[in-house]
Amino acid sequence: MSHRHPPFPAADHGAEQHPDDHYEEHYPVHPEPVEQFFEADLPSRRNRRPSKARQRRRRRRTIVMLIVVLGFVGVVVAVAMFLRSLLGVGEVTDYAGPGTGSVTFTVDAGAGPLLVGNGLEQQDIVASSDEFLNALSSVADGRVIQPGDYELKYQMSSEEAARALLADADAKVHYAAVARDLRQNEVFDILSESTGIPREEFAALAEDPTQFGIPEQSPSLEGYLYPGEYRFDLDVTATEVIQEMVDNTNAALEEAGVTDPAEQYRILTIASIVQAEAGQADYAQVAGAIMNRLGPNNTETNGLIQSDATVTYGLDRKSYNLTPEEKADTSNPYNTYANEGLPVGPIGSPSAEAIEAAVNPADVPYYYWVTVNLDSGETKFSETLAEHARYVAEYQAWCADNVGRCE
Repeated sequence: MSHRHPPFPAADHGAEQHPDDHYEEHYPVHPEPVEQFFEADLPSRRNRRPSKARQRRRRRRTIVMLIVVLGFVGVVVAVAMFLRSLLGVGEVTDYAGPGTGSVTFTVDAGAGPLLVGNGLEQQDIVASSDEFLNALSSVADGRVIQPGDYELKYQMSSEEAARALLADADAKVHYAAVARDLRQNEVFDILSESTGIPREEFAALAEDPTQFGIPEQSPSLEGYLYPGEYRFDLDVTATEVIQEMVDNTNAALEEAGVTDPAEQYRILTIASIVQAEAGQADYAQVAGAIMNRLGPNNTETNGLIQSDATVTYGLDRKSYNLTPEEKADTSNPYNTYANEGLPVGPIGSPSAEAIEAAVNPADVPYYYWVTVNLDSGETKFSETLAEHARYVAEYQAWCADNVGRCE
């Protein structure tokens, strides 16, 4: 049986009491407002630390938002860069001023404006090939850029570069490019075409080479028409043209240490054979093999050079093929299969490198050489005829695989 306690203590019969007084005595009423009660006795909701889980969720939301913002910015930047590249916005199309530093720029024979412009851009001489072509067309006034080496500057304006390259064109000249290993008659064709001088005038001068200081034993100007690029005055004569070329040959011989005219003639003859028989990488070795054949103790070929190039020169043709009868013909003064020693003179225009090889041949034990691949120029050397025969067979096999290349 439960007992219910009275809600209020027993009344004091000595005084009258109000029911509220009893409530206040057992349940004191605070005079402060309810809000103040909670603020005073309980932690504030505003000051309460969030839980760790809530903190993690907030961090994740922040990171996600940051990634989204950065991704958006990246897309905007990428699009801007693409449009900038597509439209050429901000690209340097031309430099300002005369440029800085120094650089040698070469214009090859036959190079047109587009090739020149691309070369200038690649060497950072101009900013844009297209801009250079525009500038060139506006200042050329009918002039063309001449082949040769030009001293320019880096980062020139297109107009400055165009004017610098056209400077030589102000002085009108005859331009002639003479390749190495050309024969006299081929050189005359080039000179006549370049200068407008009749070919017959050059041929007539060749009949008396001594007037140019060439040794008397020389039958022509062959070997003395130095290869290279030439710019002749518009009123140049055939005699002046030939004299300049002969002077250049003598200068190359003197540079190599050869000053005696008779020795110069001998060296030119050897150099012309080296030029015709070998690629530049093999000049010195071929020169050494020739010297071995010319040596007094040569029992391998007994003084015979045996050069196809000399024989075909005497036959006035260019070919790799010779018949046994042509090799045995002693009446050909250039036939080094039938006649011992050097031919009667040079067989073409040798370069300075070939002259240097003739003056300073390599010390090699070889007597034979053959180019086994006409495309690559690979040449093989040997000391004996048997070994040489194997290499000749290799050359013939290459010819069989490359029909028409060995004619």
